[in-house]
Amino acid sequence: MKPEPSARRSRLPLSLRRGAVPWDRQRPTWRDARPGVIAEALKRAQARPSGNWYVVGASAALRGDRPLARTIAGREVVVWRGADGRLLAGPGVCPHLGAPLADSPVRCGTLVCHWHGLTLDGAPFGGWDPLPAFDDGVLVWVRLDEVGGEEPLDAPVVPVRPHPARGVTAVYEGTGVCEPEDVVANRLDPWHGAWFHPYSFVDLTVVGSPGEPDADDRFTVDVSFKVAGRLVVPVRAVFTAPEPRTVVMHITEGEGVGSVVETHATPLGPDERGRPRTAVTEAVVAASDRPGFGFVRRAAPLLRPAMRVAAARLWRDDLAYAERRWQLRSTGRFPG
Repeated sequence: MKPEPSARRSRLPLSLRRGAVPWDRQRPTWRDARPGVIAEALKRAQARPSGNWYVVGASAALRGDRPLARTIAGREVVVWRGADGRLLAGPGVCPHLGAPLADSPVRCGTLVCHWHGLTLDGAPFGGWDPLPAFDDGVLVWVRLDEVGGEEPLDAPVVPVRPHPARGVTAVYEGTGVCEPEDVVANRLDPWHGAWFHPYSFVDLTVVGSPGEPDADDRFTVDVSFKVAGRLVVPVRAVFTAPEPRTVVMHITEGEGVGSVVETHATPLGPDERGRPRTAVTEAVVAASDRPGFGFVRRAAPLLRPAMRVAAARLWRDDLAYAERRWQLRSTGRFPG
């Protein structure tokens, strides 16, 4: 399956799927999904610099009256905006008596501890030191040098995205009992798509993977997104891992060229049983050059919940995949 060239596309992005076969009669992909290829791609991703930047959450979740909070690798972190709109961040523990600043309000750009009224304006105070923060317009990041242990970068490694005025953005967040590498490894296995997610993907063919001529360090996939019945949207997608905790899918041919799906894995810390927990933050930035996409942008407030529901359905399965991988690794039973 090869997407239609843009010059010959119909007015609608849909195609009628022909020659459909039942799920259990599609071509097996286990021979192609070589464990060594996935493991080497993961190793190369882990060797790339992150600059110690970690995703906190969606920019849209950053309200004016509350901080955005997350525990990253066991460290409580809060992010909020100052009175001048500048992004501020720091530890999520009050320096007075340890109150959780995640539960404290923001008043006129100042974070006010709800236990005793101590105020923080983003400047160092009583052992509380600010942290570097970054808002890329879709996601909010914080830099934790003592956690990452790498050479710091001034900004996170943010993938190329469609211009905000052209796109529709939705962010999904989930949590799994696993480590970031298990989430990244899942994304670096495109061969599982049509088998594990038949409700979303069909006719998936990996046409290029690392180690093959002209593949570079990327996975290239021809796949059709299911819409309803035999109606599908065929695309070509390229998966890359620009840093250790991120995998990006770019649509390069077919409908929505330039659209991206970013998967970010953030370590949270152990659960009550001592097992690692990882947050998955998936940002979908959809764009299209079709004239009718202007209507889609106007309908974005109605579409975002549906986009998040679709992502949640996929991640229900993919987090089970990542959790299973961690379980096998932690007990020495992972193949290879």
